[in-house]
Amino acid sequence: MNQLITLVIYDISSDDLRFNVAKFLKSKGLRRIQKSAFAGPLTSSERCNVEAGLRRFAKVEPVNIQVYPLTEASFNQRVIIGVELDYEEDGDIIL
Repeated sequence: MNQLITLVIYDISSDDLRFNVAKFLKSKGLRRIQKSAFAGPLTSSERCNVEAGLRRFAKVEPVNIQVYPLTEASFNQRVIIGVELDYEEDGDIIL
């Protein structure tokens, strides 16, 4: 099972749609790393499933959603400036 880290970032103006996208990504096993960014390991098949689900959201209203498949090595080379926040500590979805 070949997995890549999948990074999903989005810019969605509607609070309801943004909430639903975040809930969907969390249900697919991705972890919130910023308010509008999720990441986690997915197989190619799982990533296709996530992309299909996100395309359905994009039919509702204009959105900008970007999906980046990354090797673990490239993801681990990221630079975090400031503090790394834990958006999952209270279990709530941040809007």
